[in-house]
Amino acid sequence: MQATLTTLLATGADDAPAIGAPGRRAMTYRELRTLIASTRERLNGLGIGRNDRVAIVLDNGPEMAACFVACACAVASAPLNPAYRGEEFEFYLSDLKAAALIVARDSTSPAVEAARKQGVRLIDLVADAQAGAGTFTLEPREAGAAPAAASGTAEPDDVSMVLHTSGTTSRPKIVPLSQRNLAASAQHIRATLKFVPTDCGLNIMPLFHIHGLIAGVLAPLSAGSQVFCTPGFNALKFFGWMEEAKPTWYTAVPTMHQTILARASKNADVIKRHPLRFLRSSSSSIPPQVIRELEEVFGAPLIESYGMTEATHQMASNPLPPEVRKPGSVGRAAGPEIAIMAEDGRLLARGETGEIVIRGPNVTAGYEANPKANAEAFADGWFRTGDQGVMDADGYVTITGRLKEIINRGGEKVSPREVDEILMDHAAVAQVVCFGMPHPKLGEEVAAAVVLREGQSATERELQDFVGKRVADFKVPKRILILEEIPKGATGKLQRIGLAQKLGLA
Repeated sequence: MQATLTTLLATGADDAPAIGAPGRRAMTYRELRTLIASTRERLNGLGIGRNDRVAIVLDNGPEMAACFVACACAVASAPLNPAYRGEEFEFYLSDLKAAALIVARDSTSPAVEAARKQGVRLIDLVADAQAGAGTFTLEPREAGAAPAAASGTAEPDDVSMVLHTSGTTSRPKIVPLSQRNLAASAQHIRATLKFVPTDCGLNIMPLFHIHGLIAGVLAPLSAGSQVFCTPGFNALKFFGWMEEAKPTWYTAVPTMHQTILARASKNADVIKRHPLRFLRSSSSSIPPQVIRELEEVFGAPLIESYGMTEATHQMASNPLPPEVRKPGSVGRAAGPEIAIMAEDGRLLARGETGEIVIRGPNVTAGYEANPKANAEAFADGWFRTGDQGVMDADGYVTITGRLKEIINRGGEKVSPREVDEILMDHAAVAQVVCFGMPHPKLGEEVAAAVVLREGQSATERELQDFVGKRVADFKVPKRILILEEIPKGATGKLQRIGLAQKLGLA
């Protein structure tokens, strides 16, 4: 098994297309490898080397895909959501101890001002629209620095990517992922989906999220196949992109699949002209009825899988035909080992319900500078996912519940404590509990229950606007119930889990 991204990406044929995009000539594997080498040399020349954190704030597209891959081969790449507000960028850049921030030339992102405040070096990505899709150069806004102490190609145990994951506390946890983690996960997904050089993936997933980065970009590139990078999900353009890219597969979250499905009947001719080998769904559960309808419309199997940031994405997956797919199940172990653990740490037999635990080469070695989180997350070498589940006699895993309070909004993870703390800053708010409520397409939506201070007033809209000024839109509660009292559990504690049912939102 390859242990670094540089060796992983050495396989694609020189003249084969690697990264495509709407209206652009595809970048070849030879060009991609040249770009990786020149980016490494450029960063090293700027004094940025192995394990140094380089934040990336770019819109979806071929440059973002190529920049992530090139940086991840040489330094610790840290893709951030371009939708964040200034306060969020300040937190992430500081928490990462970022050595530099890469943004598009002329970017007006609040990340630029956040970087200046933090003293983080700014580097402009200058795209070359005339060259293969994704081609770029890096131009620092300030003068250079001494060459990096740890320069050159990254080694297996160097950090390749750093992402934050929302914890049940308000402070997100830092997940460092090594070269070995990323290479292993890409190879696991490649094996599960049987990628070959003639495949072409239509990428509609955001490229600051583990799903899009690993399953959408790195895994297919590891097989020498093409990734066609769109500017992000757009249901109105999806079938036009399908016509241009001629894809053999795509991966998405359930909400995207459902939106595509709603427009599929008008585009039956496109689907017929460009038959897919499979569709893939991950990041949150997809209803079996939707699976059935997608398979009928596309005439291809839908492969549901189960992943998380700490596992560098994929943990379990349903297999491709002719093997059995079980709708409602997230499939069998597809990379790491999977077991079901009891509260006392015993591993349970097939058919018994407990916590889903994993171990393997794609699993993070631990959260950064967070001994408490690591003590809670690891047990006897197993990583505890926080999800409750059961494994059947054939080894297929079904998720039966959530042991943790994180809200999974269509694959976007929201820490309820983060939203609590923002609402508590409002002068009229005395008490708040943020929680997940069921949503037919997203799986869960953000909601909050609020008790106002005596003599104070505030409307739901005012409170939503207050939150929206400080965090990305997906974290803003879609419902805020203003109550006299928030229901409590048997012990008198405020409980997020089950609150939606108690308040009639489920």
